[in-house]
Amino acid sequence: MSKLSQPNANLNEARPFASMSRVNPHAAGVDIGAHENMVCVPGDETTQLVRSFGNYTADLHAIAAWLKEHQIETVAMESTGVYWIPLFETLEAAGFQCNLVSARSLRRIPGRKSDVLDCQWIQTLHSYGLLESSFRPEADLVALRALLRHRAQLLEHRAPHILHMQKALLQMNIQLSQVLSDVTGTTGQAIIRAIVAGERDPHKLAALRNYRCHKDQDEIAKALTGTWRQEHLFVLKQSLEMYDFYTHQLEAYDAEIERLYAAARPSKDDSDDDAPPPVPEHKRNSHSKNAPKGGAIRRHLKRICGVDVTAIHGLGEVLAQEAVMETGTDMSKFPSVKHFCSWLGLAPKNEISGGKVLRSATLKTRNRAGQAFRKAAASVMRSDCVFGVFYRRMKARIGPAQAAVATAHLIARVYYRMLKDKIEYQPLSVEEYEAKYRQQQIKSLQKKAAKLGLQLSPA
Repeated sequence: MSKLSQPNANLNEARPFASMSRVNPHAAGVDIGAHENMVCVPGDETTQLVRSFGNYTADLHAIAAWLKEHQIETVAMESTGVYWIPLFETLEAAGFQCNLVSARSLRRIPGRKSDVLDCQWIQTLHSYGLLESSFRPEADLVALRALLRHRAQLLEHRAPHILHMQKALLQMNIQLSQVLSDVTGTTGQAIIRAIVAGERDPHKLAALRNYRCHKDQDEIAKALTGTWRQEHLFVLKQSLEMYDFYTHQLEAYDAEIERLYAAARPSKDDSDDDAPPPVPEHKRNSHSKNAPKGGAIRRHLKRICGVDVTAIHGLGEVLAQEAVMETGTDMSKFPSVKHFCSWLGLAPKNEISGGKVLRSATLKTRNRAGQAFRKAAASVMRSDCVFGVFYRRMKARIGPAQAAVATAHLIARVYYRMLKDKIEYQPLSVEEYEAKYRQQQIKSLQKKAAKLGLQLSPA
């Protein structure tokens, strides 16, 4: 255990906000660093006690013991990288109410800055109820969220090696990408592995063509006639091995994710647990190449959520599970659907001065759930569904970028209502949506005409 310093009397400052009443009298503030944690607890009416702790596990338990000694009930800490996670989990297991706070909420007025002043500032704001806790999904979904986040990183790490394979082939004038839409597909992988194994005959390589390939065997053979330089073949071999390595790692992740899925919120009725929900008509041909193998995601999400969120237009299995693991399933944590969409970064952040809106752009955020809904909106831009019609209508008014955000906002509202009210997705047909929109236009015109003292009459 690291050595603990005694409270420094020179650092005990009078509390600001003297005219305000304390909401959390038994509150502590923690400034988290890479090597030490500064913890502040209330002293008497005008002082604060500050103590320094290390980052070893014994130090984290010492923090919990010291907080209990001072009868602390709630703790606020800044979300500093990943350093906060061990302390957060330790204090939460010890029975404290932990509040993770964004750095945006902890801005100080210009002046001196130190770790001691920071933890005192956090404790002061938290004691007066001026800090808003960051959202964290249910505990049983946190482990799944961590694995899915890292799985997405593995996919990103694997992608450059596909480009390296394509580059090596092009440098040998092997125009495989011209005759195949995807070199990592069945035909592409068979040909590349045969090349690495030593095959150079273009006709024998072209004979590996899958029957579903659009190009005929003769054209593929022309594309596979090249220079076969040794240095490029070596790069191709190395890139293929790296691609296979990440693929094997992804398979291991999929197995572990499946195990955690099976343990999360088991169904009371085992007979229904193995039956996946029926695939909606508009999702018959939907698939994702990078989705976990096994096809059980829809079944698990249906059990965890209580409704089939994958039925929403644009939300495939991959995007749906990403959204669920980031938002959780308890929508009561958000006061309203407006708060939910604002947290996602899909609502305008109006800055008003003098009665005028100076800025209304969405808040800059790296919210992964918000990104999932944006991807869902991008997938329905050309589709014949309500969201596609809505996007194209908004695009004509406000442009493609803002229309994509508006469509993502609409999808998020549907998702919120499904989870909050536990109702299945029942989309309107395009004809029903157009008729509803027409009635809205008529009502709007009638109101405008009434203000002008006019009356509409049908043509």
